[in-house]
Amino acid sequence: MTAFRLAFAAIAITVVAAVAGSAAFSQMMHGHGGGGGMGMMHDMAGMPGLRGTDATQEESDELAVMFNGFQTFEREVSLLDDGIRTVTRSSDPQVMEALVSHVSGMIGRVEEGRDPGIFIQSPTLDIFFARGDAIESDIAVTDEGIVVTQTSADPEVVAALHTHAGEVSDMAERGMHAVHERMMRGASN
Repeated sequence: MTAFRLAFAAIAITVVAAVAGSAAFSQMMHGHGGGGGMGMMHDMAGMPGLRGTDATQEESDELAVMFNGFQTFEREVSLLDDGIRTVTRSSDPQVMEALVSHVSGMIGRVEEGRDPGIFIQSPTLDIFFARGDAIESDIAVTDEGIVVTQTSADPEVVAALHTHAGEVSDMAERGMHAVHERMMRGASN
C-alpha cells in the first residue's frame, strides 16, 4: 500500500469514527430512544443510576416513575429554624402513589439507618442515615399532597435538611437534568 493510500485510509477511518461519534453524541444529548432535547429523556426502566447497593427493585421503579413524571409535581418548602416543612403533590395519580411510597419508605430507612446507596443519590443524605435518631419526622397525606415536617436539635442535620429540601425541589422542577448537574459539580470539586 502506498503512503497516499495509507493516509487516505486513515482519513476515511477518522471521518467514519467522527460521524459515528457524532451520531452517538447526538443520541445522548437528545435522549435515549428518541424525543426530548439536551439529554432530558431517559430510559428510566433500564437506568442503572436508579439502583442501589441496598435498594429494592420496587424502590428503583418508584424513582423511575417520579423522574419520568417530574413535570407533574408541585412543591412548597418552608425552611424552619429547626428543620423543614414540605408539601409535594402530583397531578398524576401513579406519580403521587410512587411519591408517597418513596417518602414514607425513605423516612423509614433513615430511622433504621439503612442507606439504600442509590448510585445517583446526593451526598447530603449521608448525615441522615448516620444521625437518623436526631430527626423527628411527621408525614401526612392530605388534600394538599404529602406533607412532611422534619425537625432536629442538631444544627448540622438542620442544615442538611434545608439543603436536601432544595435538591428535591430542583429535581421536582427539572428532573434528571438537576441530578446530572449536581453530579457534575461534585465531580469537579
